[in-house]
Amino acid sequence: MKKQIIALTTIAALSVGAAGQASASTVHTVEKGDTLWAISQEMNVSVEDLQQWNGLDSTVIYPSQQLKVEEASETYVVVLGDTLFDIAKKHGQSVDELMKRNQLTSDLIFPGDKLVLEGTKVAPTKVSTASLPATNVSQTTAKTPAPVTPAPAAPAAPAATSEAKELTVTSTAYTASCEGCSGVTSTGIDLRSNPNQKVISVDPTVIPLGSRVWVEGYGEAIAGDTGGSIKGNKIDIFIPSKEEALQWGRKTVKVKILD
Repeated sequence: MKKQIIALTTIAALSVGAAGQASASTVHTVEKGDTLWAISQEMNVSVEDLQQWNGLDSTVIYPSQQLKVEEASETYVVVLGDTLFDIAKKHGQSVDELMKRNQLTSDLIFPGDKLVLEGTKVAPTKVSTASLPATNVSQTTAKTPAPVTPAPAAPAAPAATSEAKELTVTSTAYTASCEGCSGVTSTGIDLRSNPNQKVISVDPTVIPLGSRVWVEGYGEAIAGDTGGSIKGNKIDIFIPSKEEALQWGRKTVKVKILD
């Protein structure tokens, strides 16, 4: 669940800007069902930041994993009358540098916004308070396909362990683009913002949500979504491109539940 933090200040408090050092690094212990995207929303940072701070080359995380979720950085709180140009000039930076560090798409700022002046870039604090609906993403009937990307070579199966449970399932594929669809899975993974995330839709009574799995011909993935037609030994594979999803079609594959 995304936390909204609202600062209650008096009008007088907005008359003076404040720059300071952020707190020391904070660690988050991954729980079953957690996703990197959900943690990034809760901590108000980007997925890319979490990957950089923790040396991750993918968005796959595991229960009990310790993640660094905050990095020290010098910040500035916007006050009434501030402009991005004035703030950048005062701190010896260009407007472009300040916008890039704070992932701003325009130079529009508001009193109370927190801007990072030095250190690792973070997502801007003025985020939408509207909750993203926890709904299934679109099926292969999506009208607007994602850009076509070359199909990767089929990954090798992980080494078998005594704990890995193996299933034979019927698989189909889906994309994250359709008119009126949010592109957010039932566990909160934003597949439009993270098109390289490997996610499968499952029947939670067969494969628990949040499980790390290996799928024949697809590789390691997270059981991060559900679907009305996904019952029993059936799975739905997320593939960014409609063309590649259609090429996957319907096939029988082996699945290993790793944890």
